Amino acid sequence: MSLFTAAMLGLIIADNLLLLFVFWELVGLTSYLLIGFWFHRPAAAAAAKKAFLVTRFGDLGLLAALLLIWQQTDTLNISEIIAIVIEGDLGDTTVTLFALGLAAGAIGKSAQFPLHTWLPDAMEGPTPVSGLVHSATMVAAGVYLLARFFPVLEHSQFASDFVAWIGAVTAVGAALLAVTQTDIKRVLAYSTISQLAYMIFALGTGAYAAAVFHLTMHAFFKALLFLGSGSVHHSTNTFDMTKMGGLRHTMPITYITFLIGALALSGIIPLAGFWSKDEILIETWAHNKAIFFFGLTAAGLTAFYMFRVIFMTFHGTYRGGEPVPPGEYGNDDPSHTHESPRSMVAPMGVLATLAVVAGFLTIDGEFQTWVLNALPGVAEEAKLTWDTVIFIVTTIVALSGIGLAYALYQAKTIDVVALRESAPLKPLHALLERKYYMDVLYEDILVRRVFYGGLARSAALFDANLIDGVVNTIGSGTVGFGRVARHMQNGQVQTAGAAMVMGGFIIFGIVVIF
Repeated sequence: MSLFTAAMLGLIIADNLLLLFVFWELVGLTSYLLIGFWFHRPAAAAAAKKAFLVTRFGDLGLLAALLLIWQQTDTLNISEIIAIVIEGDLGDTTVTLFALGLAAGAIGKSAQFPLHTWLPDAMEGPTPVSGLVHSATMVAAGVYLLARFFPVLEHSQFASDFVAWIGAVTAVGAALLAVTQTDIKRVLAYSTISQLAYMIFALGTGAYAAAVFHLTMHAFFKALLFLGSGSVHHSTNTFDMTKMGGLRHTMPITYITFLIGALALSGIIPLAGFWSKDEILIETWAHNKAIFFFGLTAAGLTAFYMFRVIFMTFHGTYRGGEPVPPGEYGNDDPSHTHESPRSMVAPMGVLATLAVVAGFLTIDGEFQTWVLNALPGVAEEAKLTWDTVIFIVTTIVALSGIGLAYALYQAKTIDVVALRESAPLKPLHALLERKYYMDVLYEDILVRRVFYGGLARSAALFDANLIDGVVNTIGSGTVGFGRVARHMQNGQVQTAGAAMVMGGFIIFGIVVIF
């Protein structure tokens, strides 16, 4: 955790793109180690490898961007690169390719489509790791990278549109996946993907200050929600919401803080998520109305799946939890749930307070001004953009999502099982349960059949027969020569003297002839 924190701080303060890339990779390494913390669990070991390998694809794009900009500008200083782009000294194609390389790195690290599949599996790591690494810091690195190079992104219309649409599609797609999950941490993982997508499409549509503001606010309430899920697990020995219920009576502090986090994430006024989410939607409406509707849809889905979690976990009747797995620590009697100790609920109280009050930083515009002044050549004051119509619409959408969750999972006026088995929704539910078949595509088709079945086996044969063949032949020849030559070293002075005289004659002959 300390190494990860150091790497993340280094990534943030690095003023050189190569140094940033080194810390970027170190963040990926430490994430791999933390996800695989319980290495004796096959699922944790597999999740760690998956996270490491999937994010490498995005990092390849970032490395290509680094090499391209070095070749074109002969510098890797970030300020100098941005200044060169602003002055127009680079061709449009170069800027676009550079921006797309940065976007590839961000897509991998911030788990955006199509490289989003690693983050839900990363929930195999300990809950504090999920709370810090996979909600507030590491996954935010991709958003931070694009924000830091925002002038580059803004200079290329193609790259901006690409980033905006990747974010828009991911925001809705991940929110839909969260609706069908029964593992509370996986719901929060897909929620993180969706909220990061909010920031990504905000950057793509020019809402730079709003994206950074949402990045800051999201860290508070999402870390709170992850710690809340860990608190629930501490009492029930499970993350499966179908084995929970009724916990608000025995875990009141966890319930209240988790509820605050859910309301903030849903964008309910006056909590932190409302100010940052609505600021993004207001600015998106002004720049790209199609993406605005994607964002609005994601907002409604967010409120729905978060209160689905609330009602399944904290309301209704307790469904027994799960016994402690052999050899592991947990609640010895999950049938009697209890509030978590002070060491667990105190950080949740701090984060809940921030989730309530932090949003007011934006009202007088100081936060936006500070963020905008980080951009080269920009020094202006920014005030909160208020749009009453959008405020009313987003609030109605969020409350509608909460109301639908109440009807389905608390009042149960609609039979959830019958609804998802109905003809219109059954194919959609199957698609969402299989996660759009992305894991099937990657693991079963690409990895096992294409890469392993074709490329990997071909590479193995090439390595065994050609590379190893050449190396082994050279090695065998050297060994054979040594076996013959060692007989000359028999320890007799006469033989050594004769060899010296013979060598002298040979050298003399060469000198005379040539």
